[in-house]
Amino acid sequence: MSTGEAEDRPKLHFWDAYWDHRPAECPCDEDFIRWIDEMRIRDAAIYHFGTGGHHHVGIECAMPERRNAVLGITAAPQEHATYIELAIERPDVLRYYNCVFGDIYLLNRRLLPDFDVVTLFHLCEFRGPKNDAYGGSTDLEVTRLLTDKLRPGGHILFFPGSFAWDRANDSAKDVVAEWEISAGVTRVGTFRSLLVYRKTA
Repeated sequence: MSTGEAEDRPKLHFWDAYWDHRPAECPCDEDFIRWIDEMRIRDAAIYHFGTGGHHHVGIECAMPERRNAVLGITAAPQEHATYIELAIERPDVLRYYNCVFGDIYLLNRRLLPDFDVVTLFHLCEFRGPKNDAYGGSTDLEVTRLLTDKLRPGGHILFFPGSFAWDRANDSAKDVVAEWEISAGVTRVGTFRSLLVYRKTA
């Protein structure tokens, strides 16, 4: 391969920033843990989209009173670096929480187990032409894929407080409305800042 070909290859669309713990601005992760406790979800398998540098969901789910296994994804190298630090310092958390660095729009269903709960709090926030350049899936395709990997009776949760939820173009709200029509799900309702669905088929 020539140097020119390597330079022309599209690079991964990643988030060059770090999101620390800001529950006042983004309460979804804390509300999710409250929902887990309200529903008494224990020993479950969870897919979590957007870990933040705080890794709140993974840490809390690893607690002895929950012991939920969480597979998280972040597109921010800085956030993944804090996960590595967490894993080194707290291997007890590592047993229950794995965080991968990558683009959710490149998910491969053959690499995914079945889940009891899926969070898509950051749907539509980070999808654009850069993902198109290397064949990334759409937000609707990702939502359908993760619904396929959700066990019947499992839950999928969204965050209407996201900046991408109700914007003029490419809104998460529109994606969810289209997905809901044929996804085999029931809208359970809201819990604090979250919108909750249950898979029925």
